[in-house]
Amino acid sequence: MNAPASTVQAADVPAAQMIPLTGLRGAIARNMGQGWQIPRVLHSVEVDVSRCEALRRDLAAAGDKVSLTVLVLRALALTLREHPRLNALMRDKAVELMPEINIGVAVSLDDGLMVPVIRNTDRLALPALSDALRQVASGARAGALGAGYYQRGTFTVTNLGTTAIDSFSPIINPPQVAILGVTRVLDKPVARNGEVVIAPMMGLHLVFDHRAVDGYPAALFLGDLARRIESADL
Repeated sequence: MNAPASTVQAADVPAAQMIPLTGLRGAIARNMGQGWQIPRVLHSVEVDVSRCEALRRDLAAAGDKVSLTVLVLRALALTLREHPRLNALMRDKAVELMPEINIGVAVSLDDGLMVPVIRNTDRLALPALSDALRQVASGARAGALGAGYYQRGTFTVTNLGTTAIDSFSPIINPPQVAILGVTRVLDKPVARNGEVVIAPMMGLHLVFDHRAVDGYPAALFLGDLARRIESADL
């Protein structure tokens, strides 16, 4: 006598794999849950990185290889100097404007995400900033960074430029009040001096805590950041 069809099908179904929310995965889950509760707003803009790419070529010719991410970090750090409300932490009954600009950089690992911090980012020249980024990224992937490298961050950058994503809404890393998402560079037609030309365009996506920053000043910040990147004023 044959077994019922339902019994045979159930036996053929593989068991589901369970990923426990413990350790690093559990810490990420708790932190993202807290970040999701923030009353957040997204602003996005595209920037022409032609001049940044030209600057990279000039630096490479002089012996300094600098990534586009480093140029974005430099532009961001300088712009945060001018917009201190974005370089802040949310406290129970106040917004604390931070005296140092310490930018955290999201680093993807096989089993999660870490955000090591580059201290005093605005004080680092491009070669030093490039070395610092390389150090924290490789150290985070190797699990070689001490706890101090993950503390005192005042703003976070997450970069999906190596993927096919053109737009996303990153989650704020509490108690910080803002995070910048960066997406890939794509050649697109743009209007320039009355003509249509092809230019390398990159997406910037700012998510901010509306309790700490209103939409208009956040828009001014993102606009100033975009202009600094487009002019390569670094």
